[in-house]
Amino acid sequence: MNVPLLDLVAQHHTIREEVLSAITRVFDSQQFIMGAEVEAFEREAATYCNVRHAIGCASGSDALLLALMALDIGPGDEVITVPFTFFATTSAITRLGARAVYVDIREDDFNLDVGQLEAAITPRTKAIMPVHLFGQCARMDEILAIAGRYSIPVVEDAAQAIGSDFRGERAGTMGIIGCFSFFPTKNLGGAGDSGMMTTNDDHLAERLRILRVHGMQPKYYHQVVGINSRIDVLQAVVLRIKLRHLESWIEARQRNAAHYQRRFAEAGIGEVVTPLVHADARHTFHQYTVRAERRDDLKRALQSAGIGAEVYYPVPLHLQECFRFLGYQQGDLPVSERLAGEVLSLPIYPELTVEQLDRVAEAIIGFYRA
Repeated sequence: MNVPLLDLVAQHHTIREEVLSAITRVFDSQQFIMGAEVEAFEREAATYCNVRHAIGCASGSDALLLALMALDIGPGDEVITVPFTFFATTSAITRLGARAVYVDIREDDFNLDVGQLEAAITPRTKAIMPVHLFGQCARMDEILAIAGRYSIPVVEDAAQAIGSDFRGERAGTMGIIGCFSFFPTKNLGGAGDSGMMTTNDDHLAERLRILRVHGMQPKYYHQVVGINSRIDVLQAVVLRIKLRHLESWIEARQRNAAHYQRRFAEAGIGEVVTPLVHADARHTFHQYTVRAERRDDLKRALQSAGIGAEVYYPVPLHLQECFRFLGYQQGDLPVSERLAGEVLSLPIYPELTVEQLDRVAEAIIGFYRA
């Protein structure tokens, strides 16, 4: 029995007729850019996230870039973030001429280590960008308390965390701006690239809407230099359909995670550390990521058995060649560096059967017992 890391075809089969009908409606209208469907998706997404404004854009990467642009971040400024995340987090900072300042992560939940945050703040710090990695929120109460003492805005990289919450507040609503990705593999994935920004600040919402259309308001009048980053109508109609199913998909991911947790706990495999789920937070399991001894050997064994597994992320951003100019060295952020050699993400998508989950668990248990 093969078990892929992700099976989008299985998900598509459950909503195929709805999606094809919506796409046909768009083609019949020939309205592909902005308009009523986009506005409807933004309203529905704002309601789901419990936030005043949701502003669609072309990708999660653009959401991060636009958020920093809206805060007027540029050359000479610093943005504090983490190195254990996808490339786009630091890329957005760098593209504006600002400098990424890294804080190491916690080894239990892979998120920003708040105990190291205050020491990283300087007079040049213009934003703090925590990442809600793999579907679990960073400790936002502590982050916001420190940021508030220094009057520093917090931008949430919630690309992997739609539907997650911390102490009853949804990801993307606790900081000044939240940034989401709808890349097809996300829990809420489109039919291509798209993203979204959320905020409760009316002024910032209007600024984000203007920046995503070349800084244009009204038509052909440009107040600022923006970018072209509109969410197109095809993405909006697909996301509207998928948003209605998102809660049931998240619940299935949580059930699958609980099944893994039970199997590994019962087996007593000390070589595998399963994900921590904070009691005061909702983990949506964009990824089910374990820490594993002999990780690379395990990954090869799983792949040989027809089981998908992936490493997110094998090289922390502070050690990437393109960010060498930041001046970080091996050993500067030891937790991120160590976990980069231990983490392994297992299949967790909603359509997995119990038999498939057991197949994965048994293969891992068998690997270590052997």
